[in-house]
Amino acid sequence: MSKIAFVFPGQGTHYVGMGMELADRYPEASAVFDRANEVMGIDIRRLCKEGPESELVKTENSQPTIHTTALAILKVVEKYGFSANVTAGFSLGEYAALVYAGVFQFEDTVKLVKQRGIFMQNAVPQGLGKMCWITGLDRETVQQIVEDSKDLGLIECSNFNCPRQIIVAGYAAAVEKAAALAMERGAEQTTFLKVSGPFHTSLLKGAGQQLYDLIGTVKMGKPTKKVVSNVTAKYFSETDDIRQLLNEHVYKAVMWEDSVNTMLDDGVDTFIEIGPKHLLTTFNKTTAQHRGIDVRCLNVENVETLETFLREMERKA
Repeated sequence: MSKIAFVFPGQGTHYVGMGMELADRYPEASAVFDRANEVMGIDIRRLCKEGPESELVKTENSQPTIHTTALAILKVVEKYGFSANVTAGFSLGEYAALVYAGVFQFEDTVKLVKQRGIFMQNAVPQGLGKMCWITGLDRETVQQIVEDSKDLGLIECSNFNCPRQIIVAGYAAAVEKAAALAMERGAEQTTFLKVSGPFHTSLLKGAGQQLYDLIGTVKMGKPTKKVVSNVTAKYFSETDDIRQLLNEHVYKAVMWEDSVNTMLDDGVDTFIEIGPKHLLTTFNKTTAQHRGIDVRCLNVENVETLETFLREMERKA
């Protein structure tokens, strides 16, 4: 019998129209957008449906819209009788995973993630920080490049996506030096991300503390499912302080490759990405292939991918 994990995407996966096909067809999904509108006092549905991209891309908007979209799509997946005992989310996506696991209520998290976006946006003045995606080098090489770039300012590894795909972030000059060094040392490609700050670096410690204080005002429950932490790449335990880990979650690296390995080691053989785009599906496939493990990686974001998902799950049942 398959062991299924539901995984939820993070920031940068937004696009105008996300979630709308399923919200138009399924009342369960539509109700999530309606609830978000009520709670937020702004038209989350209209932002998702119409944008514009210039508004949707703002961290304070992209976080609640992606979060709402993912949980609306989750309702459709659940309508067809599917569930998972294991869940995880990439950065922002961890909040959707924690809602699925019963730690938070959606009404609280949609407000939380908007504030999280504002805290992150304001942590470093616009233009001082950068993030760069390095493809084709192993961890040790990238970590050495980071060390060799620190003379120009703070720089850290911020995302371990999958084998040979790592993001570095920090002050702009240091990140630019790292990108140049990476190409000199054999990288296949370097790409500067279109983001407003050096997320998941120690430059965001202040934002983490602000978030910690805010989470203290929100009711939290115990996880009813296994949830993998981005920070530790392990399942949250009974003794873990989830609030503290969500504080660290803002300024420490996203250990996604390691998180997927934790799920693989636990016997997960089916990863269902729920939310806009299919970035995690690519990461998960790459990580599993690197280890020679055969897994199913599917995503659900619209009518077409839902139908593919339902066919695949029926075929392999």
